[in-house]
Amino acid sequence: MAAGGLASSPARSLAEKVGGGRNPWIYHFKIGDIDAWSISDGFMKLGQGLSLMYPEAERENMANALKNHSEPLDHLPLYVNVLVIKKGDEIALFDAGFGPPENKNRGWLASGLKKIGIQPEQVTATYLSHAHSDHIAGFVTDGKPTFKNAALHVTPEEYNFWRSKNPDFTKTKRNPKAIPGMVKQAQKNLEILTPLKQFAPVGASMLDGTVTVENGFGHTAGHAIYRIKSKGEELLHIVDLAHHHLLMFQNPAWKIGWDNNLQLAVQTRKRVFSQAATAKTRVYGFHVPFPGLGRINKLGEGYRWVPERLVW
Repeated sequence: MAAGGLASSPARSLAEKVGGGRNPWIYHFKIGDIDAWSISDGFMKLGQGLSLMYPEAERENMANALKNHSEPLDHLPLYVNVLVIKKGDEIALFDAGFGPPENKNRGWLASGLKKIGIQPEQVTATYLSHAHSDHIAGFVTDGKPTFKNAALHVTPEEYNFWRSKNPDFTKTKRNPKAIPGMVKQAQKNLEILTPLKQFAPVGASMLDGTVTVENGFGHTAGHAIYRIKSKGEELLHIVDLAHHHLLMFQNPAWKIGWDNNLQLAVQTRKRVFSQAATAKTRVYGFHVPFPGLGRINKLGEGYRWVPERLVW
């Protein structure tokens, strides 16, 4: 017991020094000559499990897929990865996570930015893919914009959907009881952020041609995905086209009930996955395992998510 006690003390001390025992949650990489970071804003286990997934008739097949890959059946893991890029004096964020307060499960972005030496006022551009809380809430702190010097780029379809009087949820499988609260929160956040809002329609080229907004519609009315290019290299940020690293890839027709338009989400996923697999494009995902980098490979009638090897 004495030996065990002696062995555990240095381990605890080291854990405290590197962040209270939190596993690696910041990863630096390059896109051409652009510096990029993946910052984890948190991790959750969705206890609803496959009850979130559709079609219902396919849930047994989904369960078998999970079993075959030694994945848990009692929950679905949900990672939250925020992409940050720096080009010269320009610093851009793609979504902002859950926002404060920080706890053991989420809200880590602010601490992550601080660790890599970026203050909120230094951020020059922000991109809101869609207005779900795990993407928009971090853009607001204490009722004010977190990144006051940065324009907020959003597709007009996304902005106008949430700002409308009666957003259309007739094609979703989301719990109806959860919708009013979600809409209220999205509208509150967008009201605060509207002074910084700049429409970025599909096809818009930004940051001197570095960022292109692409069509990821279906998960929400104006869900954006992003292609980032530099010095002959590119990264495709698929945002919420996949909420699971196995299921949506093995069968792109398997979908999550959170999609606003489930059928359109499937069409978009099939199109983007096919293009990415054919071109062997480097991909970043908001909800795939941290740090979110990988490739999409064709596998039978579906695809496979292939994580990128980490480089130290």
